[in-house]
Amino acid sequence: EYSMMASHSMMASTIRVPSKYVVPSDDYRWPMILWNYPLGDKCTAVRQKQLYVKGHPLRQQALEEIGFRWSGNATLGWLDVCHAAAIYSQMHGRVLNPPLQFVVPSPPTPDSELDGPWPWPERLWGLKLGQRLKDVRVKGAYLKGPDAHIRKAQLDNLGFVWTPKRGRRKRS
Repeated sequence: EYSMMASHSMMASTIRVPSKYVVPSDDYRWPMILWNYPLGDKCTAVRQKQLYVKGHPLRQQALEEIGFRWSGNATLGWLDVCHAAAIYSQMHGRVLNPPLQFVVPSPPTPDSELDGPWPWPERLWGLKLGQRLKDVRVKGAYLKGPDAHIRKAQLDNLGFVWTPKRGRRKRS
């Protein structure tokens, strides 16, 4: 497991592996033996269940030295949520109302056709933006404390829909 994460670390300064990340096949930056390996699942197990590191402080230290992120995506802060919200808003005509199930995607396979560069930075892949924004609406998440009015204004400027219409969305 360590060598797989170390390989990932060479491609990123901090290891922030999305939970659904699978090592791509035909990507020669990875050893062939790792192609199609569910690295995201393994990293989640390391974080949540201490798989491979419980009772092994040297392993934990080795992971920390290569930038392994122990907190996972659940602790992404306001700036990452705001960044993802800004990208979503720009992609949807300055309307910020993602479906509850919307999760920031990782890029499609290299053979997929895109209309331009991939808009989502790797650190946001796997962020449950739909749920985070629902928590803003329902629970006032991120809207407490001295910066609350600034954050509300940021959301307003992105076209945040504070009271979405009820019922199912029409498929487009």
